[in-house]
Amino acid sequence: MKKTMVMVFGTTGIFTALYLITGIMLPQLPTLLIFCIVAGVFLMPVELFLILRQSKKDYGKYTLEAALIGQEKQPIIKILFYALVLFGIAGIFSITIQPLENMLLSAFREKLLSFLPVGFDWNNIEYIKSFPKNIILVTCVIYFIFNVFVGPITEEFFFRGYLTAYNSKYGKWTPVIITIIFSLYHFWLPLHNVFRIFVFLPMAYISYRKRNIYFCMVSHILCNLFSTISFIIAVFN
Repeated sequence: MKKTMVMVFGTTGIFTALYLITGIMLPQLPTLLIFCIVAGVFLMPVELFLILRQSKKDYGKYTLEAALIGQEKQPIIKILFYALVLFGIAGIFSITIQPLENMLLSAFREKLLSFLPVGFDWNNIEYIKSFPKNIILVTCVIYFIFNVFVGPITEEFFFRGYLTAYNSKYGKWTPVIITIIFSLYHFWLPLHNVFRIFVFLPMAYISYRKRNIYFCMVSHILCNLFSTISFIIAVFN
């Protein structure tokens, strides 16, 4: 577990620092676009590299095998059914847990954001709208690709696949521990940890019990698809 903590928080710590520094240095670009670019260039490749390196060490070749240990095939229709149910559960938490967490942390949020340029508040739609239309369009397209596909797929291979498999000694507590680590790993969005844990714990538990990360991966994609489309609609409204 110590190795896991160093890998996860060391990597995300460096990434978040790069994101903040780059965002401050390039005010002519939306911070959301900068986030996607830096994550695509650094964070996701590092997570994939760690999986590939472990596969090379254990199996002699660079593959995703380290993220697929003990996985069992499941019917696609079953994965889709569970994913839709889990997506519905996430929706319930979004209208119950998330507003409550936002209310309790509102003062801390305002204080934290006061130390950062306005662009680091992703809820500030007017900030995004202040950019030229071509930059807004590019930002939304890249954000859609990254947040709906690149991010969720890579993170699920890394967290629900690789890290879960290599911390299996904790038994039924493994998905709980990895979910908490996954939530805390979001240094760039530090105020939604309770909500993230509530949303991803059922997904992680189902994937763990069914021995198939695609239950969580598809659910993750659906959640991000909904939030991303909602964001884009708000930007162009």
